[in-house]
This record gives sequence, C-alpha cells and structure tokens, in this order.
Amino acid sequence: MQIRKSQDRGYADHGWLKSFHSFSFAGYHDPAHMSFGNLRVINEDRIAAGRGFGTHSHRDMEIISYVLSGEIAHKDSMGNVKGIPPGDVQRMSAGTGVQHSEFNNAPDANTHFLQIWIEPNVTGIAPSYEQKTFAEVEKRGQLRLVASGNGAQESVTIHADAKIYAGLFDGVESASLTLDPARKTYVHLIRGTLAVNGETLAAGDAALLESQASLQLDAGVNAEVLVFDLSA
Repeated sequence: MQIRKSQDRGYADHGWLKSFHSFSFAGYHDPAHMSFGNLRVINEDRIAAGRGFGTHSHRDMEIISYVLSGEIAHKDSMGNVKGIPPGDVQRMSAGTGVQHSEFNNAPDANTHFLQIWIEPNVTGIAPSYEQKTFAEVEKRGQLRLVASGNGAQESVTIHADAKIYAGLFDGVESASLTLDPARKTYVHLIRGTLAVNGETLAAGDAALLESQASLQLDAGVNAEVLVFDLSA
C-alpha cells in the first residue's frame, strides 16, 4: 500500500477555478502519476460564484461528478439540463462524442466537487447520462456502491471495469471490503481523517493498494471517502 499525500498532488489556480490533480491533467504532468489502473482523473475543483466551464467536448470516457458543496448547473448536447447538488452522483458516458458545460450559478458561494474520469471498457457507444441521489444514511458507517459496470444495488451504470463506493465514518463506525488481489484499489479521502488498513489519512490523501486481499476503514473523524475497485 502506497500513501500519496494531499500536498503532493498537482495544483492549478486560475482565479475562478482552483483545482488539485491526483493524476496528470492539463498543465500538470507527472510521469509517475498518469493513472492507476483504469482510473485516469480525480480533480478536486472549487469553482467561484457565477463562473464555470464553458461548452467543451469529450469522447470515449466515463465521467463522474461528485458534489461536496454548492451545486453544478450541467447542460449537454444530449438535451440534459440538470442541477447536481451534494449527495448526487452524475455519470456521463462520452462515447462517440458529447459537448457539455458546467457552471456555478450561485451569486455568492463556491461549488466544491470531484471530477472523475475512468477509462471505458467499450468505445464508440452512443453517449448517455445518468444521475442518482444517495442519501447520507446510505453511506453512514458503511461503503455504499454508487457506480458499477452493471448498475448493481441501484448504482449508476458506468461502461468500465470498475466500482466506486462512498462512505461516511466518524467515531466507532467502520467498514471492511474483501478485495481481489489481482485488481487495484484506490482510496481517496475527501475530508476528515480516516485509518486505511492501519494508516491514517487526512483530507486529500490517497491510498493505492495492489496485491491486497482486504480493506479496513476505521478511526474516522468526520470522514468522507471514495473507494475505487479497478482493473489492473
């Protein structure tokens, strides 16, 4: 298990956008951190009030948005016009090509969210969109499956060999997960502190696991975490 500290991530300050990059992205390039399995991007973005990403294109990528505070106003070439609040998971399969924009329409508050890209296991499909709400109680003291390749447990369906779990842990709350040692597991701590297989992580830290048979999460203090089960 390798620990990557929050401060070791790439960082870009564009004024209206402040972004931490877990993997090489845009102007941040680190050959040692291009991806982990089929996980290609985790950007922790803070968008200033009244600002956002203008219309731009993607193709052949699974794109997941996980909002922490504020709200994203999403609009795309498939005709979707959506608000994405905290607690929602949005999945957009770019497929053969899609255009979209993301804005923070609040007049006086930032939007804080994670933008996640996972490489698909099928290309050239028709683009598609899905958005679901996962209540706090579903994540409290447990790992809730929020994205998977088959839509199991009413998760959003991604066209990728991957699963994403979300959890909230505080005090005595804990969870364990059986892992396939032939796969990779990436643990991203969004906020708080949390012990991952005995190692304490702080907000923005990540644990990269390979050849591991189990994952144990405990000793959380106001912790919110994402766990990725990934192809090797």
